[in-house]
Amino acid sequence: MAQAASSNGHHDRRRVVITGIGALTPLADSMPATWRQLLAGESGISRIENWDTGDFPVKIAGEIKGTPDLPGIDAKTVRNLARYAHFGLAAAGQAVTDAGLEAGSFDGERAGVIVGTAAGGMAEINDMSRTLDERGYRKVSPHFMTTFPHNMASYYIAQTFQMRGPNSTVTTACATGGQAIADATATIRRGDADLMLAGGAEHGVFPLFVASFMVLKAASTRNDAPKKASRPFDTGRDGFVIGEGAAILVLEEFEHAHARGARIYAEVLGAGSSSDAYHAIAPEPEGRGAALAMTSALKDAGIGPDDVDYINAHATSTPLGDIAETKAIKLALGEEHARRIAISASKSMTGHMMGAAGAIEAAVTALSVHEGRIHPTINLESPDSVCDLDYVPNEARPLAIRAALSNSFGLGGQNACVVIGKYSGENGRA
Repeated sequence: MAQAASSNGHHDRRRVVITGIGALTPLADSMPATWRQLLAGESGISRIENWDTGDFPVKIAGEIKGTPDLPGIDAKTVRNLARYAHFGLAAAGQAVTDAGLEAGSFDGERAGVIVGTAAGGMAEINDMSRTLDERGYRKVSPHFMTTFPHNMASYYIAQTFQMRGPNSTVTTACATGGQAIADATATIRRGDADLMLAGGAEHGVFPLFVASFMVLKAASTRNDAPKKASRPFDTGRDGFVIGEGAAILVLEEFEHAHARGARIYAEVLGAGSSSDAYHAIAPEPEGRGAALAMTSALKDAGIGPDDVDYINAHATSTPLGDIAETKAIKLALGEEHARRIAISASKSMTGHMMGAAGAIEAAVTALSVHEGRIHPTINLESPDSVCDLDYVPNEARPLAIRAALSNSFGLGGQNACVVIGKYSGENGRA
């Protein structure tokens, strides 16, 4: 792999490594606990508890049941955080701690934030609209304009940790988390920062959001068996399961991380993005757009398909999406090599965390590379005959991974792929 990278002119490019991970998921309130649950094949899908589902045909989700603590944040600020931003700030705090970044241990002007979301403060907009309609404009909160926008998670994270460098927000639907990591990697590579917090945050389990997918008939109605509802690549899949939460990665320029003695999980080797330019909801049937994101990511990484040992699939558990991704993998990597690659679906256990999905899956991919273990795709009991690759059914397995792909494909046909490789010391990679 190192030789391949050099032959593509990447040997002198600033390297980007992952030194911290924080997460809040339907499985657990931290990344280590989420990782343990994933390896054990446990599902985080359950009946919705935070509100009354009434006559909704969908009564299950990957829901964050409580509200995470935000130590060090004043109570007034917490009250005026949108729930998605609350999730993002909690995950960022974990990531900063995990990376050993204490206050004053880094140059704030060389540190930045790129955190995305799909729905942002949509729930808060809905609630405040009701207040306006029922109680009049005087009851609209003066804090509302700094609560609902998509960029407020990035703001609060930067303000909390005094990261004054590049700051932006990504919104590419379900590809958001992956695209945020790609953009942060590019920011470090071009020398605009040495340290970035990147990822996604989402509050998606609220009535309007759930209803919008129900009327599209896109969400699973397997209410009697929530833990069996998300079943990527299985013939019995009947739609995706809505999830929520956040995942934030600490990305660092290698020399910066090495100088402070940071523990390195893995290296971000490359990233690619594309558009299906096909349909607002349905994936391009042959997977051409998704395949382009993968091939672009491999080119950016300076490696070939044969260097890839594992793929964390987008794998939403929808009838069309899983087939299109299977075709895309074959198209991007060649059918023969595609059949040799281990592929697993985190969403079989987390549900679809929407704007946070690509971030948690990139984090999972980094841990898979770091530890040499991959989690299973659960509920894969009767594989779809068209989905005929190795999806690591139901049992985790050990696997030495040189390079892995993390796939994220969003509504509107926006696709992102991140290549994560084994870190093997300062002189090169595996």
